Amino acid sequence: MNISLIIPSYNTEKHLINTYNSVRKYYKDVEMVIINDGSTDNTSEWLNNLKDDNVIKIDSKERKGHTFFYDEGMRHAINEIVGIMHSDMIIGPNYIENTLKHLERGKVVCATRIEPPIHPAGKEKIVMDFGMDHNDLKLNEFETFCNEKSNEFKDITSKGIFAPWILYKEDHFAIGGHDQIFAPYGYEDSDIFNRWILAGYEMVQSRDAFVYHLTCRGHRWNKGVGIVNDDYESTMGRCRRDFIRKWGDWIQNDEFQFPIINPKYDVGIILNSKDINLLDNLEPWCDTIYVDTGLLQDYIQVEQSKTSFNLSKRVLPINNEKNNNVVVTIDGNKFTQQDFQIINQLSAILKDSGETGEFELGNLKITITALDDSVNDLIKL
Repeated sequence: MNISLIIPSYNTEKHLINTYNSVRKYYKDVEMVIINDGSTDNTSEWLNNLKDDNVIKIDSKERKGHTFFYDEGMRHAINEIVGIMHSDMIIGPNYIENTLKHLERGKVVCATRIEPPIHPAGKEKIVMDFGMDHNDLKLNEFETFCNEKSNEFKDITSKGIFAPWILYKEDHFAIGGHDQIFAPYGYEDSDIFNRWILAGYEMVQSRDAFVYHLTCRGHRWNKGVGIVNDDYESTMGRCRRDFIRKWGDWIQNDEFQFPIINPKYDVGIILNSKDINLLDNLEPWCDTIYVDTGLLQDYIQVEQSKTSFNLSKRVLPINNEKNNNVVVTIDGNKFTQQDFQIINQLSAILKDSGETGEFELGNLKITITALDDSVNDLIKL
């Protein structure tokens, strides 16, 4: 088949073997690009000993993350159609046929995840227990379930986008691929989903293409580095802040997990406070924040190593000229949690108001000179 499946693995050897075996169970010759992402378990040994002419092997001694290796794997792939999989996913029968049948240029097709009862249910997935770990999978029951549901949902689609997905390689790289500010992992998927939508790509979920997804085994619950990866919270926290810096907003989805994208406005915050914690909370939510000079230097010294955004252009002295289209003035002594919620929702609030002028909202003084939306500037890297 003219598709290449890209499968990075970080310390998930046992899961990866199950993923590989599930693909080979139904597709003897489909190309897989399997990547060892600097693992410390036996992933490298297993991969190098694997005898399969239709597997392209990338054995990295350095961990770079799936944000990097999804794209690197695609560059090595022979076929013009590529799909990504997590190394804790088991494909069901006719997975490739039931995704490919919907694919065309300018479209991304994702499968339907079946997951054990770990995370909340949703309209985009099926919650069903076919095993909770690599060694207790109920594969025969899973296959029977997939065959039954494939008939029930034959050719049915809904709008949606999440892993695993397939698309034309050319479409993926037309907007620059994944943004490496989210490496090694963390919200790179939500970022590229937004960019595909803004680029005009159609998003389709095939309701009769199934994978069993054990969830989070590649980083959060990675037994190769402990029950919970030690750097998970700090990595996700860093990437969360960079996502907000980039988009001016946090991730929002509808009931099918389809992204909701608000406008990106040029927002400046004037912060009258010497509280560095308040600065820390507010800085990602604007394009520029104006603060006391001493506070500025202390904050940049601590925060700059955690982001690729140039904070010397984002955090400026409070007496600098304010050229932002939207300026929010904050008195730190009066600032409340309700005010912070307004900041978190500011993009949607401004979109709904659609007006220039000056007004107060909570304890915030907001001055709007223009509402120019720059969100489309984020499509390409």
